[in-house]
Amino acid sequence: MDIEVLGGLHVRENGLPVVPAAPTARQILAVLAAYADQLVPATVLTGELAVHTPVEHTRTALLDAVQQLRGLLAAATGPAGRRTPETVLVSVPGGYLLDSGGGRSDLHEFAREAGAGYRAMSRRDFETAARRLSGALGLWRGPAFDGIAAGPRLADRIAGLERTRRSVLAQWVEAQLALGRHRELLAELRAAGAGRALETYPELAAVLGFDGSGHGRSPADTTRAVRRTLLGGAA
Repeated sequence: MDIEVLGGLHVRENGLPVVPAAPTARQILAVLAAYADQLVPATVLTGELAVHTPVEHTRTALLDAVQQLRGLLAAATGPAGRRTPETVLVSVPGGYLLDSGGGRSDLHEFAREAGAGYRAMSRRDFETAARRLSGALGLWRGPAFDGIAAGPRLADRIAGLERTRRSVLAQWVEAQLALGRHRELLAELRAAGAGRALETYPELAAVLGFDGSGHGRSPADTTRAVRRTLLGGAA
């Protein structure tokens, strides 16, 4: 199973889409995808649904959503497949688990690339850091779980991912400045390789002097200004 959440939700089994049209089922799939290969308690899932569903109906809505998802999985796994709807969307004591089967996950790729970039920064290997952090940023196609009605657990997950994205971007800018690439930053911030960061964070234009202000900051001062802008005052 391939799972992409750094933008709109895309889930595929055997290359076939498994994202339902019904908002409730999409919401349940999003939470399961956010914690793929982990038990998600039924109370968490019903709590997500309670944002838009009367509390007394959330249990039934959850069961209906699971049935819809397994119906889509049945079409994707096929009658002779090694995996079945019940072994992909697994009922476990207390909740459910989405078994990815070791497929691709943009969340895992983001964590791997970001971690490698952070380690390179700690070694002052700015060339490697810039490349790996750019790889992490380039996985973003838009806001995480874009278009999904988020309840409390998913909203927390989205907020955490956004904080990490900002941290990665600040580190990437620092690496680029350390390499003397201030002139190239504008084009790269607009490109897919940096997740089109300037569209998402237009305030960076002023911080980096791309608005014509000609702030004349040193690289160190610019790095601190970027951190304040993206991380809310963190130095």
